[in-house]
Amino acid sequence: MGKMYAAAPLLVFICLAAATHADHHHHPCHPPNVTGFMAVLSMKGEVKAYGAITYDSTANKLRFRSNESQPTNGSLGLDLLMFFNEGIFYEIDSKNESCEKKKLHCSMHPLDVPDGAKFYSLMSAGNPSINGEGLKVNIWTGQIPDSKGYYSASVTMGCLPLSSFYFTESGSFLFSLMEIENEIKDPDLLVVPSICLGQPLEETPEGTVNSFLNEFI
Repeated sequence: MGKMYAAAPLLVFICLAAATHADHHHHPCHPPNVTGFMAVLSMKGEVKAYGAITYDSTANKLRFRSNESQPTNGSLGLDLLMFFNEGIFYEIDSKNESCEKKKLHCSMHPLDVPDGAKFYSLMSAGNPSINGEGLKVNIWTGQIPDSKGYYSASVTMGCLPLSSFYFTESGSFLFSLMEIENEIKDPDLLVVPSICLGQPLEETPEGTVNSFLNEFI
């Protein structure tokens, strides 16, 4: 868990220290496939969740599973399978062999830079004058759809996601990625589990907006 806490202040510094350098020649990028780990922290310092993540950038599918071997106070136990293109997702409970299929109202997630994002800045973390000690980072910002909130996403020059800040009326959160590899190590994680097959689509309560972000609020 030490890596997770070390990443948070670094990424906060990156987003707060950057100066605006609007450039109309920049266009939002889309990441390669991703396998790694993700931590979700509130701006109050609370760890909302920590676990493994798998993302298929072509099919726009994502799986997040909390790491139950490293629970923290207030952390959420989640197993989410998101199908963003299809507009559905599954909440999976393997222990109790149960599954809920739900409608997805918002396709935004921290593994991708939305098409409507605006380029904010290019900056270097660390010391770029020393070989291997600097990392160039592109920062993108934008509005959260159907919300008064906004976001800031940081990615490498190769579009590997590093972090995303979400500022909403319900609170502010940091999604931090670490130990990232640009491949899918276990494709079966993105296949609907047998306990979810044939599940009817749950009715969405009035006023509820289902999204990947809202699963952590």
